[in-house]
Amino acid sequence: MDLGTVVGLVLGIVLLLGSILVGGSLGIFINIPSLLIVVGGTIAASFISYSLPDVIGSFKIAMKAFFNKLEPPEEIIKELTTLANIARREGLLKLEKQPIKNPFLKKAIMYCVDGHEAEFIEEVLSKEVALTAERHELGQNLFKTMADMAPAFGMIGTLIGLVQMLSSMDDPKSIGPSMAVALLTTLYGAVLANLIFIPIANKLALRSQEEQLNYRLIIEGVLGLQKGLNPRVLEEVLKAFLPPKKREALSGGEG
Repeated sequence: MDLGTVVGLVLGIVLLLGSILVGGSLGIFINIPSLLIVVGGTIAASFISYSLPDVIGSFKIAMKAFFNKLEPPEEIIKELTTLANIARREGLLKLEKQPIKNPFLKKAIMYCVDGHEAEFIEEVLSKEVALTAERHELGQNLFKTMADMAPAFGMIGTLIGLVQMLSSMDDPKSIGPSMAVALLTTLYGAVLANLIFIPIANKLALRSQEEQLNYRLIIEGVLGLQKGLNPRVLEEVLKAFLPPKKREALSGGEG
């Protein structure tokens, strides 16, 4: 589970609830019609904008913001260096029996073991990476769209509440509930957009970048391994993908 996402979400909710409770009762901020307008309208518009499988798949992708934990690139570099040492001593065929947990790395190693050309391996793996990035981008775009729609439906709810209020000015008892719908829909739309949808879209973009880095490391490492690069040289080539601090930490850990 991604601790930063959970902490940020919980902290945001706690601060909002705290500010509400300090100023009054929580109950006055709960309005079912407002929720139906904002949440229901946003979800309905999402189904109109995207296909049903895309929406369902995007929500599954969104779980990466909370539960997906990628393998650190330093670990991938260490594993590729180890595989390069084995291939240098015992040959590429020996890699077929090595336990490799990362499915993308395992697939790339199998292409090497099967004797495919470097151009073929790079083309196939790069195509898979590009298609994966497209699927991730779809999930990001869906949540960005929802972030745009939520405040819009909040404004629609505000207009509905104002119309109801103005149409019943002769009944003072109905003014309060209508005004509540008018104001709370705007609040719900702003909270959903800025605390839920936009942060999730940003976190998915970050996750995608991290995953792309791992894929690039694997492709570069496997191609270097197939060329028979010295393990030490291969390690230095792969370290170029890391920021300076991580390079130093990786070198220090090896020492």
